[in-house]
Order: sequence, then C-alpha cells, then structure tokens
Amino acid sequence: MDQGRHPIRLATFLAPVARVAYQAVAEHLERTLGRPVILVDGASFGQFADGSVDVGFICGLPYVQLTREDPAPVELLAAPVLMGARYHGEPIYFSDVIVRADSDFRDFADLRGASWAFNDVDSHSGYNITRYHLVELGETHGFFGRIVEAGAHQRSINLVADGLVDASAIDSQVLALVLGSDPELATRLRVIEVLGPSPIQPVVAATRLPTELKRELSAALLSMDADARAKAGLGLGLVERFVEVQDSHYDPIRRMLEAAEQAAFMTLGEE
Repeated sequence: MDQGRHPIRLATFLAPVARVAYQAVAEHLERTLGRPVILVDGASFGQFADGSVDVGFICGLPYVQLTREDPAPVELLAAPVLMGARYHGEPIYFSDVIVRADSDFRDFADLRGASWAFNDVDSHSGYNITRYHLVELGETHGFFGRIVEAGAHQRSINLVADGLVDASAIDSQVLALVLGSDPELATRLRVIEVLGPSPIQPVVAATRLPTELKRELSAALLSMDADARAKAGLGLGLVERFVEVQDSHYDPIRRMLEAAEQAAFMTLGEE
C-alpha cells in the first residue's frame, strides 16, 4: 500500500487523562517524519484493519486478543516506561485497588460481597487482572456483590471517592495523574492492594503499513527522550521514555487471559 504523504492517523484507546502525552507523541512524529499526524479517539480495534487508524495506543489485553487473529492486524512499535521508582525503569505498570479512605476495608479479602467498579471489559488493568486474581484465589462464584461498568478509570475513581461503589482496580499511571491534579481527592482514597506488575500498554502499528514506515515510527518513538520538547510533553503524562518490546513481553497477559478461559470465568459478575 502506497501511503504517499497521507496523514498518519494516530488513535488513543486509553484514558483521556494522559492525552497530553499522546499529543506530544503525535507532534514529535509529525516533526520527525515530516508528514501530518492526526490524533483521534479510537472507536473500534477493527479500525487497524479497515484503514481508518494507522497507529494506536492500546491496552495489553486487546493487543493479545488481536494477535490471535491470522494475520494479526497490528504489530508492536514500542512501549512506555513510566516515571517513578516503583517501575524500575521497565515497561510495566500496576493495578492499584482503591477504596474510600474512611472505609473498613483493609485488604482484597475484605471485599467479599462489596460493590466493584471496572472501566471496561477490554481493560487489562481494570478487568483482566482482577478476573485472573479471583481465579488464583479460587473465587470464581460471585465474590463481589454489585458490579458496575463505569466506562473509564476516572469515573471508577469518582464512584469510589463518592461512596457509590466500594472498590475498583485502577491503572497506576491514571491514578497518579488524577490524584496528582486533585490533592483533595487523594485524601479521600486509599490503596489496599496492588495487582501486578503487568506489561504496560504498547504503541502498535497496523500491520498493513509499509515496513519502512513502521521502522521510522518505531525509531521516532525510541528517540523521544533525546528531544527536550518531546521529553517535556511525555513528562506531563508521567512517561519517561519509550523502549523496544517484543511480543513475548505480553505473555503474562496471555497467561492471565488463558487462565480465565480455562476456568470458564470470563465475567466478573458470574454466579
């Protein structure tokens, strides 16, 4: 497929709170590659195959699911390393289980029968790893009481803070960004469990793109931390740099998904 000078369509399927970092990526790619880059909100993972999205920020769970297709519609370009000692300079992140600060919950076991919010079923940090944790505990028969699909991590955070839901597992990058911008909200929440670490959300390219363009995109991402302007933009999203990753880096997520499938426990609300 000859892309010519057609704009590169860069989609984010991740939390809006980190959009400033995604915009910095779009601007860096545009400057580095010398062609327009348009940042859009992803609507469907099918957009990689149908030609409406070229590059995307996606969660590790849908990445793993897309690689099950033959041929896979996406391939890895790079993955971010987050700022903070807890990440040890590796492309990983955590799922922080939050409750209200004034609640009686002290650990995950206390959440039996509690209400639980998740962002969406395509989320590893908010759904897949929670499902896997319950499989590991042997708790695949209605551990939680009420289950609420919030639609976004930030809404899950607000539901817990407002006392409308007891607990939720939140992407550690998102939680740090949200609480860093709202100190009052931070006083109303408490982390009682940390799930992970997990392989962090990658940047992927549509497989149909020309090989040379994919090489250029990857090289541009890996060089961002050497560009002061780009590095500053990444920092606003708590991203330190991008690094190269291989498909095998996402094997832990594959194993978690397979464990849930083998246990026939795909839905948190199942009895």
